[in-house]
Amino acid sequence: MDEMEEELKCPVCGSFYREPIILPCSHNICLACARNILVQTPEAESPQSSRASGSGVSDYDYLDLDKMSLYSEADSGYGSYGGFVSAPTTPCQKSPNGVRVFPPTVPQPPPQPHLLQQHGSLPPIPRNSCITCPQCHRSLILDDRGLRGFPKNRVLEGVVDRYQQSKAAALKCQLCEKSPKEATVMCEQCDVFYCDPCRLRCHPPRGPLAKHRLVPPAQGRISRRASPRKISTCTEHELENLSMYCVQCKTPVCYQCLEEGKHGTHEVKALGAMWKLHKGQLSQALNGLSDRATEAKEFLVQLRNMVQHIQRADAPGPPLETSGWGTLKENGVEFEACLVAQCDALIDALNRRKAQLLARVNKEHEHKLKVVRDQISHCTVKLRQTTGLMEYCLEVIKENDPSGFLQISDALIRRVHMTESQWGKGTLTPRMTSDFDLTLDSGPLLQTIHQLDFVQMKVPAAPMLQLEECCTQNNSATLSWKQPPLSTIAVDGYILELDDGNGGQFREVYVGTETICTVDGLHFNSTYKSRVKAFNASGVGQYSKTLIMQTSEIAWFTFDTASAHPDIIFSNDNLTVSCNSYDDRVVMGNSAFSRGVHYWEMTVDRYDNHPDPAFGVARADVLKDVMLGKDDKAWAMYVDNNRSWFMHNNSHTNRTDGGISKGSTIGVLLDFTRGILIFLVNDEQQGPVAFENLEGVYYPAISLNRNVQVTLHTGLPIPDFYTPGEVDPTGSVC
Repeated sequence: MDEMEEELKCPVCGSFYREPIILPCSHNICLACARNILVQTPEAESPQSSRASGSGVSDYDYLDLDKMSLYSEADSGYGSYGGFVSAPTTPCQKSPNGVRVFPPTVPQPPPQPHLLQQHGSLPPIPRNSCITCPQCHRSLILDDRGLRGFPKNRVLEGVVDRYQQSKAAALKCQLCEKSPKEATVMCEQCDVFYCDPCRLRCHPPRGPLAKHRLVPPAQGRISRRASPRKISTCTEHELENLSMYCVQCKTPVCYQCLEEGKHGTHEVKALGAMWKLHKGQLSQALNGLSDRATEAKEFLVQLRNMVQHIQRADAPGPPLETSGWGTLKENGVEFEACLVAQCDALIDALNRRKAQLLARVNKEHEHKLKVVRDQISHCTVKLRQTTGLMEYCLEVIKENDPSGFLQISDALIRRVHMTESQWGKGTLTPRMTSDFDLTLDSGPLLQTIHQLDFVQMKVPAAPMLQLEECCTQNNSATLSWKQPPLSTIAVDGYILELDDGNGGQFREVYVGTETICTVDGLHFNSTYKSRVKAFNASGVGQYSKTLIMQTSEIAWFTFDTASAHPDIIFSNDNLTVSCNSYDDRVVMGNSAFSRGVHYWEMTVDRYDNHPDPAFGVARADVLKDVMLGKDDKAWAMYVDNNRSWFMHNNSHTNRTDGGISKGSTIGVLLDFTRGILIFLVNDEQQGPVAFENLEGVYYPAISLNRNVQVTLHTGLPIPDFYTPGEVDPTGSVC
């Protein structure tokens, strides 16, 4: 009830409403307060002439009504209401309650008795008066009716009366002679308050008094003070009762308003029906507001807990003169020492890096000298050889013996050309420059030093799994998570862990920055536990709550377009396959099996020229361009129109009579609990158990050519003939 008190106080006087009226903007104000904030506007004179003549006595008589913007029903939401039009807000002052209100323009005379009798406590209002709502500051010019044109808020008046009565002092017994005691009951028929002794003495529950109704004093006080319900009358036609509701104007109207007034062409409804409708709408709106209020209370509790936590974290501990202050001081010194040690470590690392860079410069210097010196030595030797050859050739040319010259001339000519070619391009070019090509890039380090600052050395909080977004489909699980709403600690990434689906150890399945992850390739009909944790530069945070997820008991899958041979043709949402090649081509399912019992079927939609398609299971790396079972990665049954064979690693076994045709159904039963593979044709087991000791991960697979079209059927129950048991020596299922 105390929270409601502010709703029951006038924004002008700050006291409980007395005779509240409803302004066109839907706000309320006391009738007396409304008169106090009236402003009289100039009628014939302009503001300038009024000031020049000295006729105005108000500080606010400069309102230029010629420039007032009049608001209509369409543009302001307030508009005309009982003959009033809106005008701009004018300067105002502070009310006792802190609300901006308009002062009266001229002093108002006290109400005259004859005027109170004539107008119901309202003395006459000067013409062209203006009132401004103290809450939304919308200004309105009153018509000839003045404040009588505003409807009275009888509901608010009743609420205020009941609230004040509930806060009043306890009622006294009316029959006690001296020192009246507190009343305990009231008789509605006698209209008398009784204490317990007076009730027993004066109002015994016998005879005619037995039928009287005794109620608690508070209820009786309300019943006594509650005056007969006043019938609301129209503000336009004071003698007419309000009986209808104008939907367009959203206000109650009388019969005469519909006949003569502006509501004649408007849509109207019965007052009682709209009363019930609006009550229901208000109740429905209150439900939503109640939810928000509940959330706000919880949020306030959370904020108060945060304040307490922060205060505990920032508490200075014992007073300065106690020994506790020494601990705080030591902690501060320790923190400073840690900071100095970290900076010194950075300086030491920079000095070590400087020594390494200087060593590289010295090494480059020595390398350049070595290369240049080696080139000098090589060039010197070669020049000496060339010079010697040139001098020898010149001496040979001086000889006059033709036959002797011709014996050695060819060899000399070749040597001279070869030596000349050895001085080709690049030989006389320095192998090393004298400039150092090394440039120290200190910009990033300098920028990092400038960005050196304190960080919150805290690990992230435990993430929250978003259960509404976590789900399983077939043998895949999708998990979603988020950080707690009020967590401000930086997160670098997340680690998602799952167990093995059989109560084993957790293992990491995802590490990254995303907050949603889908894990494929899980076991069917298995229960997995999952959890996630966050990490940053400070370390790894706590795990989230463990989520238990159940994969599908029965497999639903289609043919896989990504792993199939390019000659395979898909249709019917990847459930039907055919081939455009005469050679056998392999296509697999998009789900893998490694645990449980699984059964699926394939219907032969087209079967031309008696081909021999193969059906079975395969590893992910099976050959796609040969018949299924030709390599050691597939276990299959290939069948024609008369008989079938089992084949693995190109080994044919167990020829069985009975083939397939158009419309035939081939079933494949894979049981990991016993490690066997069984084939069926038209719901009958085809031959003995095909393969045993199967372990690992297998995909459903078939091979076919262009003469066959097959449609896949999944999610099927285990055939009735198959029950858990042992395999007898003949290979049949027990």
